[in-house]
Amino acid sequence: MLSAQYRLTRQYTESLCAPLNIEDYIPQAIDFTSPPKWHLAHTSWFFEEMILTKFMADYTVFDGHFTFLFNSYYQSVGEKAVRAQRGLITRPTVEQVYQYRHYVDEHMVRLLSSDISDDIKALVTLGINHEQQHQELLLTDLKYTLALNPIYPVYQVDFDLVGKHSAVTSIDMPWLRIDEGVYEIGHQDDSFCFDNERGRHKVYLHPYEIATSLVTNGEYLEFIQSGGYSTFNYWLDDGWTWLCANQINSPLYWKQIDGQWFYYTLAGLKALDMQASVSHVSYYEANAFANWKHMRLATEFEWEVASNQFDWGLRWEWTSSAYLAYPGFNVSEGAVGEYNGKFMINQMVLRGASVATTPNHSRATYRNFFQPHFQWQYSGIRLVK
Repeated sequence: MLSAQYRLTRQYTESLCAPLNIEDYIPQAIDFTSPPKWHLAHTSWFFEEMILTKFMADYTVFDGHFTFLFNSYYQSVGEKAVRAQRGLITRPTVEQVYQYRHYVDEHMVRLLSSDISDDIKALVTLGINHEQQHQELLLTDLKYTLALNPIYPVYQVDFDLVGKHSAVTSIDMPWLRIDEGVYEIGHQDDSFCFDNERGRHKVYLHPYEIATSLVTNGEYLEFIQSGGYSTFNYWLDDGWTWLCANQINSPLYWKQIDGQWFYYTLAGLKALDMQASVSHVSYYEANAFANWKHMRLATEFEWEVASNQFDWGLRWEWTSSAYLAYPGFNVSEGAVGEYNGKFMINQMVLRGASVATTPNHSRATYRNFFQPHFQWQYSGIRLVK
């Protein structure tokens, strides 16, 4: 039932904030992250702006300033606050943001108890999936902020996501062979998907072998110790420029202390688990590692075709595919049309899901996308040969 799904989603977001101190809600560590308070408010803004103000006749906005403060990138909605300054929005308070959420929830539940059209149901479903995306972003943004604290604070003692699941290597079949042929790609049934997954189409694939497990921390450490970050031959020129300019020498959150490697997790600083899947690597690093192994990354089409034959969901897996439209892709009218299409430039596709992804949020056709230098998501590496 849609109403129950709505309530569950909203409650889950707030449960992720339960371990926070009030001071944790405010800081913004860097321009591409957002504070927990902003995530709480923006996901409520989505339901208010996209649904309640348009389809509930007697609805009064909670606070007119919020339309400006908590708009993210929707140009068609109007002006918005500067993204890099979201951490400076100390007012409204955290308490007022929670009041805003509960005000929106009260009206959404009332709307969902009435006879609503299929179009409204589709928008509510989109809003639920939008909030699920922000649940993962809330965790990854929070981790980025907490990791800058020199005392390595603990978000939750049992929340060591990077070490919770270890990569499993199949002794009998470490590599999966896929025959050449014409395959169909893209979402095909009536279940929910984002618009960038639609446009099911055929692709021709040459024969390839894809790893049944992800690259581990131990394997990646061998790359580091062999001079992987100081050998330009492994790197794309753009990646080498990024590496040198930012003095990158390991995945994000890795720390070498007295000759031993550690990594920061939401459960605090931990000794590097050599069997866990490597995480928090950029596309540049994933591609360089693959070059070092004399292999490559899968295209998103190769990944999708093979995905029903191996486990995934531990890490968002970088592919070698640029984020582009599928055949027949159309941008929807209004603000909803800004959701995906306008970002189809200078980004690489990631497939699968991660340990931070909300349960049941992903699927084999899901197309995540980020610029190639980003490390702060739970991103990993699967090789192809």
